[in-house]
Amino acid sequence: MDGMTSMLPQMLIDGLTLGFVYAIVAIGYTMVYGALEFINWAHGDIFMFGAFVGTETLLFFKGRGLLDASPIVGLLGALIMAMVITGLLGVGIERVAYKPLRNAPKLVPLISAFGVSFFLEDMVRMTEGLARNAFFLNAPILFDSRVKLGSNIDISVKTIVVLIIGVIMMALLTLFVNKTKVGKAIRAVAQDQTCANLMAINVNGIISMTFLVGAGMGGAAGLLFAVQYSLIHPLVGFLIGLKAFTAAVLGGIGNIPGAMLGGIMLGLVESLGSGYLSILTNGNFGAEYKDVFAFIILIVVLIFKPAGLLGKAVSEKV
Repeated sequence: MDGMTSMLPQMLIDGLTLGFVYAIVAIGYTMVYGALEFINWAHGDIFMFGAFVGTETLLFFKGRGLLDASPIVGLLGALIMAMVITGLLGVGIERVAYKPLRNAPKLVPLISAFGVSFFLEDMVRMTEGLARNAFFLNAPILFDSRVKLGSNIDISVKTIVVLIIGVIMMALLTLFVNKTKVGKAIRAVAQDQTCANLMAINVNGIISMTFLVGAGMGGAAGLLFAVQYSLIHPLVGFLIGLKAFTAAVLGGIGNIPGAMLGGIMLGLVESLGSGYLSILTNGNFGAEYKDVFAFIILIVVLIFKPAGLLGKAVSEKV
């Protein structure tokens, strides 16, 4: 019991770090669903694309000595690059793969999303294979020092930086959605597209803006993931995307605060489960089973509270 207690602070920090990544990716799912009632299954691969764009930017800075001179400036530059490129990618995907199918049956844009997902994976695989003769990429090591907090907590500086950036990003998104005219327009379109159009809101433009913001957040999360865990590959977005979708469903799909809450909760559950599972089962199950928790949560939520923790059940009038 003493060993489990001593492990708790470190696992909470690890869980929060992973949870913020899930939360930021989940926001992209929930924003698109709120606007179109459509799950963008390619969003996990937009996360992956952002991880590669950001990492390549960091490697570019490192090769020219810029990263060693000022790591935080280099990280912020790579973060902006990842957000801009993936944001524009999200807008392009919406215009090419989703907008022409907006009035089609629900299954058609879903199939299109899977096609976009495979395209992004293969494009990154081909590009990295030609450029580096490898599919895997290691992010430069940033903020390698560690900070001792008390007797049981030993946290790396990069984890602190990732947590701070994650908190700032979610706070800025909350202000953007709640306090700006564009944010209010996004909420209006999510609530009722027809009524928003009658109120002179450019629905198509707001939908594109939703993809821009959601994909940009996903790209930023990809870079934060690469900085924290170093190794990335073209399929990294598949499992992260599924878990982020689980987080969005847990919090209430279409609800931005719910996506944040669901992501943080999922990260904590996964971290605590991977740490304690081996102890509680006498070594029969180890940390390799941590991915099971996300799908158990998804099944339980869909059975007992399909609207999510912060979502509201909607009755359809006939």
